[in-house]
Amino acid sequence: MPHFTMEYSANLDGKVDVGGLCQVIHGKMLETGLFEEGAIRVRAIRCEAYAIADKLPQNAFIDMSLRIGVGRSEAEKKGAGDGIFEAATTYLNDLLAEPYFALSLEIREIDRDLSWKRNSMHSRLRKYP
Repeated sequence: MPHFTMEYSANLDGKVDVGGLCQVIHGKMLETGLFEEGAIRVRAIRCEAYAIADKLPQNAFIDMSLRIGVGRSEAEKKGAGDGIFEAATTYLNDLLAEPYFALSLEIREIDRDLSWKRNSMHSRLRKYP
């Protein structure tokens, strides 16, 4: 049940292939071996309204959040975060070379007693019963 959400400033339209970044993040999450393919969700939300730092029109951001179920060690969470952030940083290298871009990532654990879900994709994607 890893849900990866990125919010991004609308002024990145035409500068970032956000769909491509979603694919990179999905691949990196799968590569960690910590998450089932059928459980991974990666999505991007375009933010039309925002005010960033000194409010220059070229200021832009991508704020990434990964919500995961409990049960992974601190080292596993740190390794996943490091790998995902590195992949995003590499993908966004040109933007990070300019003084108008902010990139962030936070990992949060979901309380299983306060999380309800049903997923019909598991039966199709799992290699075991």
